[in-house]
Amino acid sequence: MELRTIRITAIGDELLAGHGDPRALGWFGRVLARTQDPALRLQSYVLAAPAEGSEALAERWLGEASRRFGDMVENRLVIALSDRDVDLEVSTARSRLNLANILDSASQMSIKALLVGPAPGLDDARNEKVAELNRIFADVALRRNHHYIDTFTPLRSHTQWRADLNANGGVPGQAGYGLMAWLVLHRGWYHWMELPEPSEA
Repeated sequence: MELRTIRITAIGDELLAGHGDPRALGWFGRVLARTQDPALRLQSYVLAAPAEGSEALAERWLGEASRRFGDMVENRLVIALSDRDVDLEVSTARSRLNLANILDSASQMSIKALLVGPAPGLDDARNEKVAELNRIFADVALRRNHHYIDTFTPLRSHTQWRADLNANGGVPGQAGYGLMAWLVLHRGWYHWMELPEPSEA
C-alpha cells in the first residue's frame, strides 16, 4: 500500500512549543498524537519563536518554513497566532497586513494553511484587545479561504482554562493544552487534513 505523506510545518510562539506543559507536548503534540491513519505518513516540524508578534513572524516564516517543504509530499502550514501584537501596540491594520502577506505567499505556493488563533489570558482588560485581534485574524483567513480555529472565544470564560493559567503562572499546563487540542481536533483539523474524523475523537 502506497503511503500518503503529509509534511506539516508549524510556525508560532511559545505556546506552539508547549511551554509550561509538564508532558512537553503542548496542543500541537496532542493533536499529532491523535492523527493516526494506516495510509498516512506524517512528518512535522515546529518552528517556534518566543514573544513573537505578527511582523516578526511575517519576516521569518518563509525562509525557515520553505526549507522544510518537499517536492514529493503534501506540504501544509499551521500558523499558531500569538497575542503579542497587543503588547507591541501594533495597529490592527498592520496586524491584518502581516497575516495577509503570510497567507498570500502560502497561497501562491499552493500550500493549505490552518490558523489557530491567540488564546485568552487572565487580564480581562487585555483580553478585550486580544478579542479584536482574534476577530481581525479570523477575517483575514476567511477572506483568503484558509481554515481558522478560534480558541479565544470558547476559552475566555472557561473555568478549567482560567484555573490552569492561575496554577501555572499565566501559561497553560496539561489541562489548558488539552483544551486547546480538543478545539483544534473538533473544529476542522481532520477536514483540513482530508482525513476521516474518528468517531471517538
